[in-house]
Amino acid sequence: MAIADTIVDDLRAEGEALDALVGSLPAERWAGSTPAAGWTIAHQIAHLLWTDRVALASITDDARFSELLAAADADPLGFVDAAADELAATAPAVLLADWRDTRTQLDVALRSVPDGRKLRWFGPPMSAASMATARLMETWAHGLDVSDALGVRVEPSMRLKQIAHIGVRTRDFAFTVHGRTPPAEPFRVELQAPDGGLWTWGPDDAVQRVSGSALDFCQLVTQRRPRAELDVVAHGPDAQTWLGIAQAFAGPPGSGRAESDTRSGS
Repeated sequence: MAIADTIVDDLRAEGEALDALVGSLPAERWAGSTPAAGWTIAHQIAHLLWTDRVALASITDDARFSELLAAADADPLGFVDAAADELAATAPAVLLADWRDTRTQLDVALRSVPDGRKLRWFGPPMSAASMATARLMETWAHGLDVSDALGVRVEPSMRLKQIAHIGVRTRDFAFTVHGRTPPAEPFRVELQAPDGGLWTWGPDDAVQRVSGSALDFCQLVTQRRPRAELDVVAHGPDAQTWLGIAQAFAGPPGSGRAESDTRSGS
């Protein structure tokens, strides 16, 4: 569990960083709009709370998770937004307290998952490390929406490595969800880390290559910025295609972010 514990540590730190942004907000600020169309700050935290609850159920309550899968099957395009709408109506102080408590429970539960156990999800089952990485990615992405709404710049951290990793790992998913056949050959991805180091994936001699800053790559794969405003560069036609459709999150193709409104998106 050493790898999973390290990622859970990052997840906890990411949650605490977002908590620091919203923890002292007056109640009326929670109703402020964020880049995601129709979503307030309350919606952003409500969504994270709901998804943390679902992840917790996957680990600790199989019957409850089966109910959630059935709800997803009944309304695959609307059940996530419906849950956010419902929880966002909660008083901010109650919503915040519930999110904090659920984060703590999920932290403990993820660390308790035995090696080799696969956790049920809406896609393929995943390990505790993969579950924690997915939660980290979502917490960071929705936290970016909140920081944009508040006009606050959050300095990139080394936790971006886990988000970049899931962005690279979901390459084939991005092609598939867009009805395309994933390329057979591996890509080379080289990203500049926040500390100035270099993070790499794939063989040195790969023809298809992607490079840029880790921050911009993470913003690209979470669809928080339009590609034209990012420093991520592709070499090779398949790599070019990937950067136009990349998404690290599950579900149908995201709508991306329009260049006319860099603070809007899914």
